[in-house]
Amino acid sequence: MRNNKLQESIIAAVLIAIAVFLLNPFNWWMPSNVVMLIAAGLAAVFAIYASFAWREQAQDEREHMLRSFSGRIAFLAGSGMLSIAIIVQAFAHQVDPWLVLALSGMVIAKIAGLWWAEYRH
Repeated sequence: MRNNKLQESIIAAVLIAIAVFLLNPFNWWMPSNVVMLIAAGLAAVFAIYASFAWREQAQDEREHMLRSFSGRIAFLAGSGMLSIAIIVQAFAHQVDPWLVLALSGMVIAKIAGLWWAEYRH
């Protein structure tokens, strides 16, 4: 169990490091277009792997419950952050369509997942 927590911590740290490198929040470096393209590709591939492929097989009911709970927390955190970003940008009269699309996609996927789960079980 301790090894899994270490792996999860390392994956989270690597994902944060790639995101910080990609965003360059303090303009510490001036990367070329090629470096930014490679960083964006690396961030996308790593995020897809960490989100969809890594550790998706639950072994028992407890692991299923923990995955459901962590998924719920992740959904609430993501939708909360997107909602706050939409509100802040609405006050500035410049709402980014990607924020609205991402929040709408999350809500639609949640509803579709509930319908599918009710249909299957």
